[in-house]
Parts: sequence; C-alpha cells; structure tokens
Amino acid sequence: MIEGFRRRSTRRSAVGIGALAACVAFAAIAATGALADPPPALFAGGTNGIVFAHGAHGNPHHGSSPQLTYHGGTVMANGADVTPIFWGSSWSTYSGDKMSGIDTFYSGIGGSAYAQTNGEYGGSTGSVSTSVTPHSHLIDTDAAPSGAPSTSQVLAIVAAKIGNSAVANGYYPVYSDQGRGHAGYCAWHSWGSINGTPVQFAFFFNLDGDLGCDPGDGSGLHSQGLAALANVSGHEYSEALTDPRGAGWFDSSGAENADKCAWTFGRTLVSFGGTSWKIQGNWSNAAYSAGTGYPARVGCIDGN
Repeated sequence: MIEGFRRRSTRRSAVGIGALAACVAFAAIAATGALADPPPALFAGGTNGIVFAHGAHGNPHHGSSPQLTYHGGTVMANGADVTPIFWGSSWSTYSGDKMSGIDTFYSGIGGSAYAQTNGEYGGSTGSVSTSVTPHSHLIDTDAAPSGAPSTSQVLAIVAAKIGNSAVANGYYPVYSDQGRGHAGYCAWHSWGSINGTPVQFAFFFNLDGDLGCDPGDGSGLHSQGLAALANVSGHEYSEALTDPRGAGWFDSSGAENADKCAWTFGRTLVSFGGTSWKIQGNWSNAAYSAGTGYPARVGCIDGN
C-alpha cells in the first residue's frame, strides 16, 4: 500500500507522516527486488487534488510560477468511464436527491463547455478527452469510517463493487455517508490498480450542513448537500483528467488545475445535464497568458 502526498511541503502534508513512511518502505522493498510476484491485487497511490475546506489551509493558488507545467506522465486521453459509488449503511434507506443528482451530473458533464476547460492539456498518451461514458451509481452498504479513510480503503470499496469490470480509463468517485468531522478537507482524487488494471478514483465526505465545503449555491435547484458535492465533484473530475496518476499537470507548488481556482466562481451557474450547478472554474495556462478568465481570478475559466 502506498499512501502519501505529492504537494511537496503543503498539500500532501495533511494526511500524515505514516503515509510517507509507507511510501519509503515500499520503495525499499521494490529496490531490493522483494516485491511479491505477481503484484498485489490492489495498489493505491497518493492523495491528489485535496479540496481543503474554507480557511483550513493556506493559499493553494500560487507557486513560484503561476502556470501549470507538464511532468511527463499521462492524461486521460480516452475520456472517463464513470461509475459513482455510494459508501455507507445509510444509503440503503436514503430518499434524497444526491444519488439521482450525481448520476445526472456525470451523465451531462462529458463534452460540456465546463469539461472543455480541461481540454488544452496533453501528455504521453495524447490530449485530454472530455468524453464521458456514464453508469448509474452503485451502493456499498459496508459501514464507512467516521474519520478520514486511506486511499487503500477507498480503492478496496471500488474493487468490491467493480471487480473485474474495471477499465483503464475508469474513474470511480466514492461518496461516503459520513461527514468530515475534524478533517480539514472535503474531497481528494487518487489512482491505483485492480488486478493489474490501472484505475482512477476519488473520495468525498458527506457535506450536508458543512459550511466549510459549501459553495453557497442559492439557486434552489438542488439540496445543499448535493450542491456541495457537485462543486467538489467538478474539482476532482477535472484533476483526474489532467493529472490522473500524479505525473501530469501541476504548478511549482504541486497545485493542479482545479486547486488553483478552488472556491472561486464565475458570475453565472454552469449548465449541463439538463440543470445548472455552482461549480468553481479550472486553471487555463492560455487564459492566464491572455489575461482572461472570470473576474474573481485571472486564469480561471468555467466554460461560460
């Protein structure tokens, strides 16, 4: 198991020293050739693109250079095959709008003007494709932890529900029924492998009544909890496209394209999937160079 952070001295430090120790230990094993053959059925990477709650972390927008740079890895050039997973015992009796709303969100986001805010970035496998193959949500009624789960715990839930159906362009967002408690963040994304198939996945706390993770959507189109999840879902989806496995696009401080625009919004709601959402924008190198973007932050665009 590898758990850790790539955000140098800032973003990655939030999860804990134990994660770094695990990473060092794994590297030592690999270097000596002692890694089991065949490789483990589940392998989880670090936590990327953490959406810190309002005021829980310093300014994630600025490194020594404002622009994103390419680090030699992949982007999601074949689009995203998306299956949301709802994790926790209470989802079996849930009757609100979050499950249907999240299905609507992913059914509409592919190819949208919002998704195209990620389209300027390329990698070793080609340019980002914003197409989405959506699937209806799945439910895992195992009890979700009350605290912050590890990447390996979340990947195990993905493996339990997806199993041998996992695909290399799979993106599996996992939605807990537990609030974040004392955790200083709302969501993150990661990568790993299931029986040798590379996958991308993400984790989201239940954000009902959570002011620290609330975008302040006053439209009345969605419940507060769904509106909060939609905003951070856009954040993690965008970063999964542009930095799916930790070696794609990020700036000199480790901030990915959505990190650099966290909690900043355009003037209007973003529309796709037959409804509208209050979603933060994403960083565009081209917009920054041109001095454009929405007024709240030059370089950030949301497709409007």
